[in-house]
Amino acid sequence: MSPLSTFFFDRVTVDICQQMEGVLALTDQLSRQRLAPDAEACVSGVAEAAAGVRHLLEAARDLRTVTHLGLSLEPAPLRLRELVDEVHGRWQPAAAMSGVTLLVAYDGDPEACAIGDGPRILQVFDGFIGEAVASMRRGAVEASLRTVVTPEGVRLEGRVRGARDPAWESQDLESRVREVEGRFGLEVAIGVVLARQIVDGMGGVLRSEGAGAASETVIFEVTLPTTEETPAQAPQAAERSVHVLVVDDNATNRMVAQALCEMFDCTSESACDGAEALEAARGGRFDLILMDIKMPVMDGVSATRAIRALPGAPGAVPIIALTANAEPEDAEGYLSAGMNGVVEKPMKPEHLLAALQEALGEADAAAAAAA
Repeated sequence: MSPLSTFFFDRVTVDICQQMEGVLALTDQLSRQRLAPDAEACVSGVAEAAAGVRHLLEAARDLRTVTHLGLSLEPAPLRLRELVDEVHGRWQPAAAMSGVTLLVAYDGDPEACAIGDGPRILQVFDGFIGEAVASMRRGAVEASLRTVVTPEGVRLEGRVRGARDPAWESQDLESRVREVEGRFGLEVAIGVVLARQIVDGMGGVLRSEGAGAASETVIFEVTLPTTEETPAQAPQAAERSVHVLVVDDNATNRMVAQALCEMFDCTSESACDGAEALEAARGGRFDLILMDIKMPVMDGVSATRAIRALPGAPGAVPIIALTANAEPEDAEGYLSAGMNGVVEKPMKPEHLLAALQEALGEADAAAAAAA
């Protein structure tokens, strides 16, 4: 893929994912209304389709990145028992809808911790469980994680019974994708190939046991460094009522951001461009501003500089950039313009919440020091 093709692929997938986030925000709002049963079914179907499109595009972009640029890992302290809980929570509804019984088990010290990339390990389970669920019309899929402390670290042995033989060494990547796609569909194919790439990238091994579709078990093993450090707690919702100004020229993006604010028990108002944001900010009624970068009339960087020039509290309001251009050099420019943080589009709830908490914490500290 040429650099220009890569650029457009990334831009198009990001834009479509943003639009799907908007569709999901709209369906979430609709689902809270009193609807006739037929309308509820339609809303549910739209939400399921939008979530599927978003997930497929994110997986395709991730696979392209891993294949062409190599696997990127973000190691952090993990409580390994919690990985199994996450696997169960992610796959139980899908398995039940497919008429498949999902059995998930953990074998090891329930308090065992290691340094590793939890989301990547979950992607490995996702790939093989997705294939197993897709290949069964009834019966059970068994997934397990066994942990053993060794002098080299913590050895993780993951098993998925019901997945297919992973021994594809004679085929190139395209042939692997085509083979699984022909049996189970493109989304499953991407998940399986990505799972294999992740195991390879983590220095692990992959093998299978048994023979025949019903009894085959895919096994992956990786070794992670041990740690005494406790995994960080998931961020909680804001402790105080927060009023947020959402600034974006795209109505869908505004709705997505406002839906996330509502999820975190924050109230919000919106503005369509930087000039409107500047006028709204003069009143000093906002605790935080979520600012898009590229907008007509006045862009986000210019609006931030203008707000910072306001006297008193309105000029000190925390401002977080919302942008698809979140490379380090871009983020540095936003921060130098007076912004307090950057959240990449399409927005992930945990990233936005972490940025909100950090910016509000800094603002509260500054207010306390001034007092």
